[in-house]
Formats: sequence, C-alpha cells, structure tokens
Amino acid sequence: MLIIGIAGGSGSGKTTVVNKIIKSLPKNSVSVISQDAYYKDNGHLSDEEKKKINFDHPASIEFELLIRHLEELIQGRPIERPIYNYVTCARSSETVPVEPKKVIIVEGILILTNAKLRNKFNIKVFVDADADDRLMRIIRRDLIERGRSVQDVLLHYDTFVKPMHLQFIEPTKRYADIIVPQGGTNHVAIDILSSRIRMNLSN
Repeated sequence: MLIIGIAGGSGSGKTTVVNKIIKSLPKNSVSVISQDAYYKDNGHLSDEEKKKINFDHPASIEFELLIRHLEELIQGRPIERPIYNYVTCARSSETVPVEPKKVIIVEGILILTNAKLRNKFNIKVFVDADADDRLMRIIRRDLIERGRSVQDVLLHYDTFVKPMHLQFIEPTKRYADIIVPQGGTNHVAIDILSSRIRMNLSN
C-alpha cells in the first residue's frame, strides 16, 4: 500500500492534481481521503459565530479521527468517512464508505502541519500556485459551493485564508518530497508523479 499526502494552499489546484493522478492509474486502485471531511462539527453555533470559524487553522481539523481512519485503511479495514457541510458548518448524520486500496491519497491544505499524520505518508506532495490564481479559484468556489457573496469571500480571505496560509501552510512546503508548481496545469510534474506511483505499484 502506498500512502500519498497532497497539500497546498486553498485554491492551489490540489483536487485537479488528485483527479489527474487517479485517471493515470489502474481503475479502482486509489482511495481518497479529503481533510475537508474532518472539520470539527460546529453546527451548534449561531450564524454569527459560524462566520468567525477559521477553517485554515490546524485546530479546526479533527486530526485524531483522520489519523485513526488512515490507520484502519492501512490495516486493510474499510472506514466510514464523515460528510461536512460548509453552509451549515455541521457534519451530516450520513457517512461515505471508503475501502482500502493499493494507493491511498490524503489531500488537504493542512495535512502536512500534523507530524503524526505527515509521518504516515510515503510520498509528500505540495501543490503550489500564485496567490492571485488561488484567490480567483477561491472566489469562484465559495460563490458556488459555500453560498458566500464576493464581499464575504474577500473579507474571509483577508481575515483567515491569507494570514493562515503564510503562518501554517506555506512553511509545510519544506516537508514535501515533490513540489508541483502552477497547480493542476503542470502536466509535466503530474506525469512524473504519476509515473513514480505506477513504478511503486509494480514493485
């Protein structure tokens, strides 16, 4: 089993990189765990309090559960992955079954900030992108998926995303075995990474 951690700033293109890697590998050989599913349940908070949640701080993630689930998969046991709703800031009562596969990809902005989780990765990847490109993707995503106005997105970016990126996410680049510049548009880097994974699988 090969465990790959794919980190990078919000809007850097991590999901695109993950999807392109999956497409390049044999069918049904990859399971993906997204850090976003493991945000702490804050459904009990008021609407005003929810607006103040810092989703870009490591304390917002229930790392203990994420690590436990990864360990279960490594042991060959399936897990029930949580479903998190950004609009309600709560976990759903439903879950998603995830089966152990030859390749497990863990992706998220903060996954390299936690040493215990980081040490479980055979390959650590950091998807890098210009701040302007990331901001444009964040605006598009938050308008469509998270029900925010442009003003709310920019305020949230200025208050949380940018300072947390500089404090927590950007420094984890030093842990990466592979850095993918220009995010999901860097076909050469993705091809090299995919080839490396296929080589591991064939050993």
